[in-house]
Amino acid sequence: MESFSKTDIPTQAHLDFYRTMLVIRKCEEQLAKAHQRGLVQGACHTYVGEEAIATGVCAHLRNNDVVFSTHRGHGHALAKGVEPRELIAELFGRQTGVSRGRGGSMHLFSPEVGMMGTTGIVGPCILQAAGAGYGFKVQQTDRVAVAFFGDGAVNNGAFHEGLNLASIWQLPVLFVCENNQYATEVPFSYSSCNPSVGGRGPAYGMPGLELDGNNVLSIYEAAGEAVERARSGGGPTLLECKTYRTRAHAEGMGDFGYRTREDVENWKKNRDPIALLKHAVLERAICEVTELEAIENEVRAQIEAAQEFAEASGFPDPATASTHIFDESGESGMVRLLDEGSARDSKRMREITYMQATHEALSEEMAANDKIYVMGEGIGKRGGNFNTTMGLYDKYGPVRLCDTPISERGFVGMATGAAITGARPVVDFMFADFILDAMGEIINQIAKMQYMSSGRLKMPVLLRGCIGIGHSAATHHSGNYYSMYAQIPGLRVVLPSTPFDAKGLMKKSLRTGDPVMFLEHRELLTVKGMVPEEEYEIDFGKAAVVRAGSDLTVVALARMVHECSGLAEELAGDGLSVEVVDPRCVFPLDVDTILKSVNKTGRLLIVEEAYGPCNLGAEIAAQIAERGFDDLDAPIKRLNGTHTPTPYSPSLEQAVIPQRADISKAIRELMAE
Repeated sequence: MESFSKTDIPTQAHLDFYRTMLVIRKCEEQLAKAHQRGLVQGACHTYVGEEAIATGVCAHLRNNDVVFSTHRGHGHALAKGVEPRELIAELFGRQTGVSRGRGGSMHLFSPEVGMMGTTGIVGPCILQAAGAGYGFKVQQTDRVAVAFFGDGAVNNGAFHEGLNLASIWQLPVLFVCENNQYATEVPFSYSSCNPSVGGRGPAYGMPGLELDGNNVLSIYEAAGEAVERARSGGGPTLLECKTYRTRAHAEGMGDFGYRTREDVENWKKNRDPIALLKHAVLERAICEVTELEAIENEVRAQIEAAQEFAEASGFPDPATASTHIFDESGESGMVRLLDEGSARDSKRMREITYMQATHEALSEEMAANDKIYVMGEGIGKRGGNFNTTMGLYDKYGPVRLCDTPISERGFVGMATGAAITGARPVVDFMFADFILDAMGEIINQIAKMQYMSSGRLKMPVLLRGCIGIGHSAATHHSGNYYSMYAQIPGLRVVLPSTPFDAKGLMKKSLRTGDPVMFLEHRELLTVKGMVPEEEYEIDFGKAAVVRAGSDLTVVALARMVHECSGLAEELAGDGLSVEVVDPRCVFPLDVDTILKSVNKTGRLLIVEEAYGPCNLGAEIAAQIAERGFDDLDAPIKRLNGTHTPTPYSPSLEQAVIPQRADISKAIRELMAE
């Protein structure tokens, strides 16, 4: 452990440390009392006993440096500049809270002071800080990102992926492990065979230090060197601050089934960080006791006023419960765009493939916006598994076309941190099946960030990958999970079927403030179509009537659009007039266009390659039955792929996909109803 005696820190810094630690302590004690009174609406994870760490680290951070934290984040928020009254009001569930009542103890957002969020999930803050660091690299700033996390997180995959990626790219990040010796109630001595967290730093190619987590002066000194190293381009640092929380994991939980009362009292009596600092400054005559007493009185009054403010504040308006799920600014990011109708009528058309259309959109947007960068496996010099980024590496360089290790959770989590700090990441998954390794980051972080921050943080992340059955790719390279993604509030889910749609929707996706899941059917990448040379984009949630008809409506997605359109041409020779509607977006879903079509035809067939239970077709059927029942002349019919993992052999593969003969049979049966 480090010695507590330091001689090169100014007197004012000592007083500032004392004030910050007292603010944290008194605020936490007030919250504990409020929890007992029932004023705290949910969980309350206090930082009592660990105040020296947030204080010593955040003392070096500028307002535009950023902090990402864990469920025990009150101290980090306060040390970074959040007002106690905003913190207390948040735990009371009030409109004046730091997250406007949407977060509580575990979800604190204040981007105005660089507090970019705390999370109730262990590990994501590590990846988000690394992502912010990468975003700073793309934007060529000297800002620094800090991740605070507990000892439990070092057993999580995010720790390995985050530190490894930060070291590979020498990112301006400080990783701070607050080792309070217990992950909830599991002792660190049991959960990790390596007793040293700080000692793991060199294994990742970065400095790693073990510090007395209750010695604010030692932490201040070590953090200062680490922040300066990061700011000057020297890369990341890992600090392990060995400390001890002296209250239960969360207020109201039992505390002595896994540790003893004597142990807790010993830490309170002999290792309290505030008492240690007070003793040191008085012993060395750094200040007078009256100066410390004045700070104590000032803090006491501040916390009392904060409590009164929070209790007097109102609860959020229930009418706002579903606001800020998506970007509400309405900004397109471009001017002089053709609308979709004008784009289709353009005289400056040329025939290109689906893949060329998305490539063109990406390259043009990267030229127009230097905050856009791409991450993925093999997307650099190689140009992507499907040539999605061919030639862009030479054009935009290795920082903006960044090849990654096989670390899907890692670089998706990084995209979160990069997006909320000003960059615009594009994550290329190659096959969308690989997205599943990162679903926690997508569902719990990317999709919820705008909502939890009350719209103060944007999440312009584009997640792209190939879907669909074909080429005997078997079950790990053929997934059609778009219906699952559409159930996640905060995600836009796009499935273009033509080159025209692919470019227009890609353009829109690269300009929106929302996260977009951009899914491309592998069997369509070489399909050709007419695309205008002029700038255009296609809005989300606008279906396309691919072929007009009067007898029956077929709704189809991706590859099935082409199968159904081709079949409709054949059936026209038999006197059947089939209208084909392509939703193009799974979410938002354009039900109105489908309703209008059904109003005209009276019959609806929904055709999907994906299997059927609980999928998009079920949602469409339910909405049409509810809103267009009187227009139906026959029951709604659905035709889906077989409910099975995708097989390898071509004969089996074809057996699980709706074929043209199956679609024709379904149409004729529906016409006979």
